[in-house]
Amino acid sequence: MKEKLTEKFRELYGEGGDIRAYFAPGRVNLIGEHTDYNGGHVFPCALTIGTYGIARMREDRKLRFYSVNFDTMGVIETGLDELLPSEAAGWTNYPKGVMWAFEERGYKLSHGLDLLIWGDIPNGSGLSSSASLEVLTGLILKDMYGFDVSMTEIALIGQYSENNFNGCNCGIMDQFASAMGKKDNAIFLDTNTLAYEYAPVVLTDARIVITNSKVKHSLVDSAYNDRRRESEEALMELKKVTDIKTLGDLTEQDFERYQSAIGDETRRRRAKHAVYENRRTIRAVEALRSGDIELFGRLMNESHLSQRDDYEVSCKEIDLLVELAWEVPGVIGSRITGGGFGGCTVSIVKRDAVDTFIETLGSGYRKQTGCEAEFYVVDIGDGAHRFRETVTKE
Repeated sequence: MKEKLTEKFRELYGEGGDIRAYFAPGRVNLIGEHTDYNGGHVFPCALTIGTYGIARMREDRKLRFYSVNFDTMGVIETGLDELLPSEAAGWTNYPKGVMWAFEERGYKLSHGLDLLIWGDIPNGSGLSSSASLEVLTGLILKDMYGFDVSMTEIALIGQYSENNFNGCNCGIMDQFASAMGKKDNAIFLDTNTLAYEYAPVVLTDARIVITNSKVKHSLVDSAYNDRRRESEEALMELKKVTDIKTLGDLTEQDFERYQSAIGDETRRRRAKHAVYENRRTIRAVEALRSGDIELFGRLMNESHLSQRDDYEVSCKEIDLLVELAWEVPGVIGSRITGGGFGGCTVSIVKRDAVDTFIETLGSGYRKQTGCEAEFYVVDIGDGAHRFRETVTKE
């Protein structure tokens, strides 16, 4: 794929120069949803699908962007002196936002870039295509300009740009997973401290299956920001009666003791999800380490119910896919994954039940919605990286 993209790059931008190729993965979160901005734990893993980038430094301050996925838009030209968000800029708001965020942190971009992008993450699926593009851009800037930034810092810069340039108040999980992923491992991340450890995902006779509802979510336009605001308001109320910094500081017992301090029932349910989901995530990682995959699956199921009923980030199509999955023999656990309001489910399915799972959910979903679901039997891959072999042609 890299070679084909490099050929397209030369076709668009011409020969010569130091042309480099990069990749940043998408992610799926196995458990721990909407905890990353509430000071809790998450358990994502990087995928082998993601975003590829081909880049070359320019001698002037011009920026040229091209996406194979949005080829009808052609080459989009702008410049380093025009790093402002706009609706007309479309997908380029994400790399432009990262460039802006680098400059905000004192990393000055002296020369422009020619960029070609292609991704195989379905747009709007909830598998973090935007975070993948942000981390990819950060890695390109680090490598091309020689900036002394760590991959953790690149994740934080990506989050900052999405919060402040693109207007989505996301947490750190998506960018962190894309930047720091490790093959065959998930990342047990404390989002409050950014302490993390890798946990091998040993499923033996099972596979991870992602089901795309084809209901596209747009977190900037959805109730995602509302959920974060409601959680923050609940935290402020709880701080009046107990000494905590985040909702992730509470145990379930703590929450039950202090929940009456939250004056609104909706905010109370939002806080309950954040607290209980964090504790579920901790128990789920312990279960995986001890080889109790069945308990891990039950906790996944509980996670979905909490997101459906307490956090209210699911939708009827996602609920249907999860309920259909729960009825299939050999399904260990299934839940909504990602920001919500559409997107995908993640399921752990016994290897010999995968074909039945896909057939059952596909036909049931088609019958009840008239839509076609998409299925990805995925592998866990490494985080963002540059392809080290040269692709330069003078």
